[in-house]
Amino acid sequence: MKKNVLIFSLILLCFFDVKSYSQNIGMTDYPIANSNQVATIYIAKDTDSLIVWAINELADDVKGITGTRPTIVQTTAFSKKGIYIGQSRSLLFQSKAIQKELSGQWEKFCIKKEKDNLLVVGSDVRGTVFAIFEMAERLGISPWKWWADVHPIKKETVSLKLPINGIISSPSVQYRGIFLNDEDWGLQPWAAKTFETETKDIGPKTYEKIFQLLLRLKSNTIWPAMHPSTKGFFTIAGNKEMAQKYHIIIGSSHAEPMLRNNVDEWKPKIHGDYNYFTNKTQVDKYWQDRLDELKSAQNETIMTLGMRGVHDSKMEGAKDLQESVTMVEKIIGVQRNMLSNTFKKPLKDIPQAFVPYKEVLEMYDNGLKIPEDITLVWPDDNYGYIRRLSNTEEQKRPGGGGVYYHVSYWGRPHDYLWLSTTQPGLIWYEMKKAYENGAKKMWIVNVGDIKPAEYDMEFFLDMAWDINSIKSDGINHYLKNWISREFTPTIEKELSFIFKEYYRLALLRKPEYMGWSQTEPTTPVKFSDFSTEESLRRIQSYENLIRKVDSLSAFVPEERKDAWFQLVTYPIKGAAYMNHKFLYWNLAAATTDVKKKGEYDHLSTEAYEKIVQLTAFYNTELSNGKWNQMMSMRPRNLPVFDAVKKNTLTKEAPLKPNSNRIYIQANEFVTNKAAKNYQWKSINGFGYSNNAVTLFPFNQTYFKNDKPSISYEFEVTATGDYEVEVRLLPTHANNFDHEIGIQIDGNNIQSFLINTKDRDKTWKDNTLRNSAVVKLPVAITNKGKHTITISVNQTGIVLDQLAVYPFDQGSSYEIPAYKEEK
Repeated sequence: MKKNVLIFSLILLCFFDVKSYSQNIGMTDYPIANSNQVATIYIAKDTDSLIVWAINELADDVKGITGTRPTIVQTTAFSKKGIYIGQSRSLLFQSKAIQKELSGQWEKFCIKKEKDNLLVVGSDVRGTVFAIFEMAERLGISPWKWWADVHPIKKETVSLKLPINGIISSPSVQYRGIFLNDEDWGLQPWAAKTFETETKDIGPKTYEKIFQLLLRLKSNTIWPAMHPSTKGFFTIAGNKEMAQKYHIIIGSSHAEPMLRNNVDEWKPKIHGDYNYFTNKTQVDKYWQDRLDELKSAQNETIMTLGMRGVHDSKMEGAKDLQESVTMVEKIIGVQRNMLSNTFKKPLKDIPQAFVPYKEVLEMYDNGLKIPEDITLVWPDDNYGYIRRLSNTEEQKRPGGGGVYYHVSYWGRPHDYLWLSTTQPGLIWYEMKKAYENGAKKMWIVNVGDIKPAEYDMEFFLDMAWDINSIKSDGINHYLKNWISREFTPTIEKELSFIFKEYYRLALLRKPEYMGWSQTEPTTPVKFSDFSTEESLRRIQSYENLIRKVDSLSAFVPEERKDAWFQLVTYPIKGAAYMNHKFLYWNLAAATTDVKKKGEYDHLSTEAYEKIVQLTAFYNTELSNGKWNQMMSMRPRNLPVFDAVKKNTLTKEAPLKPNSNRIYIQANEFVTNKAAKNYQWKSINGFGYSNNAVTLFPFNQTYFKNDKPSISYEFEVTATGDYEVEVRLLPTHANNFDHEIGIQIDGNNIQSFLINTKDRDKTWKDNTLRNSAVVKLPVAITNKGKHTITISVNQTGIVLDQLAVYPFDQGSSYEIPAYKEEK
């Protein structure tokens, strides 16, 4: 009886998640090092080479903190006090209850204190590596220690804090990783000219550092860089071997079926047209050659199926949509036969993905049949809003679902390749929603050049590892923890405010969009839609951020100064100066005061020069030149990045709002009516209000009759014609049928469809300002209080802000996120 109780207790020791354990569980310390001694690390003789590498990394991390490196000793038994690390299947752990708990699991791990020992055990190789790096992070080592120079801070005493019952963790999403893309202005020139000059490209030396970062972030998948500036991943000797060494799974983007980089590898002079209608034999051979190359390799892969054009374009040769659908179905059948014949496995055992990107989604919606064991990887609209998710029937597919998401993008209506400003609250909402609708198989995020997307990338991958690690009211808490780890707890409150404001301001208008220009075709910059009042308010907001960044820098430890510049100073000041450049240019055009005009022109020019100086420092002085060529201040050389010319024209300023405009934030509702199993909740750090409101949970559900609604009150002091404006986040519905109803007082409900088709003008406007705007004229015949009630026909609709103003005033660009001072 006692033996059974003991075994049960040991199993329970591991039943607590790494980032979501309850605060009242209690914590315990395991001493790692002090001024007298450092813990010894014990491993089995047959430990996998990747685990040995990770253990040595951990030992180096401890040395970086304490100056003393733990000894690593091979052993066959628990004979001495120390840290025991390995896979659960190892003979070293055969007597432990955790062996049974972890056996056969995917990337699962357990870290727990057992008497005087610390057990760090994984279900497989990657699971063990993730456990090791979880331990390193808990000791204060940043995953960005190399990629952002977050150097260890010296301490004499180091101990590992753990829940008293230990931790256990396993991934929420099976395949988690990044897509390196649009690398022409950062990663590729940096690798070719600074880091890997022997290869003159993104080669095995660069990929090794990338793979090491992925493992520290508990991710396992890469979609390699594939632009014309970069040679194909498989064409550079050592790349696929490096992926094998680090157990990284190789996939490829929506435009690269069968792990082929068409931009680099398809040679029209040799192969002919990339057209399956007219050149099937050559295309088949091209795909089969890659499979034959991988047949003898030991790489883990995920095969993207289907076919598009060479340069991220439509498939060539089809006369119409139906012919495209028929041909893609045929192509997928051919590809699957190749896979099963080459690898001699059942198709269900060969990971495959289908990415319905752009026009391919239209094919899917028009009857394209995809075999059930293929993972449907749903893309966003390139701007952070997932275009479609698995419906109830699709969620039953054994291949499951996934998401391809962007925090960096090249394309229309405008690129955002320079800074990373996707609001974490948006990432949280869209990915949580995706997960609740079955996207649990694969998450890939397009991170561009990795830098400066560090925070968004880690946020995304942390959610992929543990979907419950960040709550709807915990986005800022997560940020504070990140700040404490990267810099110091001393500044977590002040710096978290800076980042929240940085993301909020960019949600209204990204720095790259401040020229009011567009791409494809590229248009020149023009004056903004901000009024003088709005411009001045926005300038002041960014000045506040600059001032706060400067004041906090004194609190940053010397070891973290380089990291501070990369993760804080450059992105925040860069965004501020881009805004100042255009806003002062606008103000110069809007004023008739000659002196003022000159001052504004000077400030605009000065802002541009500050971006030049910041970028020059990044590339030539930061970290002793380590990042030379990594940061471009003018990706694609678009007009928005140029210095603006002095004004010769006068800007027609929008109507200046007066004091009787009423602004309401979405979370300021007075009443709400939910539906069975659903409730209205705000998401802190989401939307321009920073408290956008939506229905929880997020599974797709329609409400036919008794629709959920939410009500707001406002008060007017004069009767007359008004306009009610409702701003929502431009989320998507599978069937383009998001609908809201607006009711003023007890009057009739008026309905509005709020989805837009991709690429039309309204979609572009909504994308650039992250807002779907609904306006309702209303005649108000009595002074005093009135009620706005908004109802929704389904989940997935997000309310951000409301405004009420006299009809003749017209709409403003911004609904302020705070009450104006009287």
